[in-house]
Amino acid sequence: MRREKITPGVILVLIGAVVLLRNFGYLHFHWSNIFHLWPIFLVIAGVNLIFANNRTIWATVVKLTVIIIGFGLLLFGDFGNRYRFPMFYFNGHHHKDSDDDDMDMSDDDNDNNDDSDSTMHLGNMVKVDGNSFYSTPFATGTKLARLNLSGGGTTYNLSDTTNQLFTADVKEFSGRYTLKNRIEDSVSVVDFNMNNEHRRSFTWGDNKANTATLKLNTLPLWDVNIKAGATSLDFDLAKFKVRSLVLSGGAASFSIKLGQPVADNTKVTISSGVSDITVSVPKDAACMITSSTGLSSNNFDGFNSDGNNEYKTPGFDAAKNKIYITISGGLSDFKVRRY
Repeated sequence: MRREKITPGVILVLIGAVVLLRNFGYLHFHWSNIFHLWPIFLVIAGVNLIFANNRTIWATVVKLTVIIIGFGLLLFGDFGNRYRFPMFYFNGHHHKDSDDDDMDMSDDDNDNNDDSDSTMHLGNMVKVDGNSFYSTPFATGTKLARLNLSGGGTTYNLSDTTNQLFTADVKEFSGRYTLKNRIEDSVSVVDFNMNNEHRRSFTWGDNKANTATLKLNTLPLWDVNIKAGATSLDFDLAKFKVRSLVLSGGAASFSIKLGQPVADNTKVTISSGVSDITVSVPKDAACMITSSTGLSSNNFDGFNSDGNNEYKTPGFDAAKNKIYITISGGLSDFKVRRY
């Protein structure tokens, strides 16, 4: 046997074995490890180049050892949330004027169009030394509310409550945010967005990502829509009445904790590219997962599969209030846990 063909052969065998074991449910692979540990591929390639012309047995052993150790770390490494995901964030580059016009929160989209009479804008922002505080007042009698959140390069946290409708305490290293509040068909809508009009660039290994600590009022019934790119998001929604949650992201890390389902059911829709996503639901809540996740790794502890990409908690069909979770994605790591 020609030893130069052993290395590519072993790599192909390992890749095929991983895919087969994952497809049959014997291996739960953390796809996010590829992004945390991608330099392993450089090490494997470098070792093989160094020993490319070395036909001795010990050189072959070294190459195989590096491959096995590398694949072992990729397959079985579990690094929790110690790493921000992914390894880069967008940095905004824009000119900062000495006046306050650049941070004006009014509806100045430069579209020269006035808002319709049925739309009311509220929202306040206070800017202090690189930190910003955004707030939207709570109007007595508000029963329905919607939060539209978008923007990458930010670590979002939400767990606490406020007597306002919405607040955000932001630590900014780049870019800027806009806050708008309007009334649509008796629904109080909050738009909190990263402004994308400025040019962005990649900064590899930059840990200076923006952080935003959000708070919501517990009285309304909430619909939450999230569009995020390179983002880390940790939402504890157990204290809030959530009717729907729609989350779409590219390369991101999402951790979401839900409370009990509301009277007309709680619906969660998640779509992602390459992400690490964990959803926690109450142990006594009736929940069904519909999964269409391609090559993603799924871990649904405590759920029973019906063999048709659907997973249910015991007693789901007889329950009155339910949580419906629909997930789709490419190379992602999906976990739904019961707490």
